Amino acid sequence: MKNIRILLVDDHQMFRNALRSLLEKAANLEVVGETGDASEIVSLVRSSSAQIVCMDIGMPSMNGIEATRQLIAAFPTVKVIALSTYSEQKYVQDMMAAGASAYITKVEAAEELLRAIMLVLQNRKYLCPDVTEAVINVMAQDPKVAASSLTNRERQVLRLVAMGNTSTIIAERLNISLSTVEVHRRNILRKLNLHNAVELTHYAMSHDLMGGW
Repeated sequence: MKNIRILLVDDHQMFRNALRSLLEKAANLEVVGETGDASEIVSLVRSSSAQIVCMDIGMPSMNGIEATRQLIAAFPTVKVIALSTYSEQKYVQDMMAAGASAYITKVEAAEELLRAIMLVLQNRKYLCPDVTEAVINVMAQDPKVAASSLTNRERQVLRLVAMGNTSTIIAERLNISLSTVEVHRRNILRKLNLHNAVELTHYAMSHDLMGGW
């Protein structure tokens, strides 16, 4: 059986060494290259004919999400397995949307990487247990319970933001300072696990939180 060709992309040499040692112990797996610079990924895959890329997310030259996006655009059949210290839903969603086939936390790499390789070669998606648990916890969260953690003032700010008001207008309407509005906005996003005003507006509208406080 022909060897499966794997490329390692991570800016930590020790972690790449550990991955190489793990993979080279497995039959039919061959590490054909490695780099700590994600901006080299397209040219390296072209020269190495790698079938699978083990991709770190947080790298200095180019993050793994953008690197994956560029790689899949150039080589749609290449499988990307994300390796990250992060298990938060936002990173998982962004990486999978960029074209990754699997997402594994680095602490679980020794136990889960070989499983992920076998599954992505079957054109299946894979999330390691840590990531699956984190995603399920977010999905299981009742939006009304999350909203109930907001203070009365935060609820007022939420509704005004969702209605399209700027922070300056909100400050004027509630007779509070602009900096106070920004603090409330940050607290709302944190409590609801959101990241920007667009997500906040969608959340408020889709969960019937625009009124009736």
